Amino acid sequence: MGFPQRLLDGYSSFRNGRYAQETERYKMLGRGDQKPTVMIIACCDSRAAPETIFDAGPGEIFVMRNVANLVPPYAPDGKHHATSAAMEFAVLSLGVKHVVVMGHGRCGGIRAVVNGSDPLTSGDFIGKWMSDVKDVAAAVRDEHAHDHAHDLQTAVEHASVEHSLANLRTFPWLRMRENKGEVGVHGAWFDISLGELHVYDEATRSWGLI
Repeated sequence: MGFPQRLLDGYSSFRNGRYAQETERYKMLGRGDQKPTVMIIACCDSRAAPETIFDAGPGEIFVMRNVANLVPPYAPDGKHHATSAAMEFAVLSLGVKHVVVMGHGRCGGIRAVVNGSDPLTSGDFIGKWMSDVKDVAAAVRDEHAHDHAHDLQTAVEHASVEHSLANLRTFPWLRMRENKGEVGVHGAWFDISLGELHVYDEATRSWGLI
């Protein structure tokens, strides 16, 4: 199979549009180092791209995307940890000032956990990756026993972000910088259908629409 035509068409549009309009900015970025002030840990979902949602230009946001925007706990065990490595690079090397965990509505990974459906089998990568969310979903299900399925999934999506914020703070170098006021840690959730952004307030442990 050849290189996807959609990508070729998109590149042509980028080259003749945005790149042509911001040539000097791209050249400057290419000559120096990247200096983003914000890291966003987001889902791989093709409908929830942080750069699009926040109308970000090149070099402005350091983005790490994984299935269901999860942050695992600190585990320096010598194994491969892509999300942890990206966080370490962003905080220790790039010196970002904010780390944002951003969930979104209709998340396929969360839906599979809530419904107990495929592809979350025990022997594959996704099942292992999402296993931490099962406990989160069980706790939320007890609290929302009378809610509709849609409300339950949204509640689990929110709770999963909150769980990832707690996991962020198991990283000693991040926790130390947060305590010193050098790094802010934030939770967000994006409604794909409505284009609305909700932000988590840790003081009140509640979600609010921006």
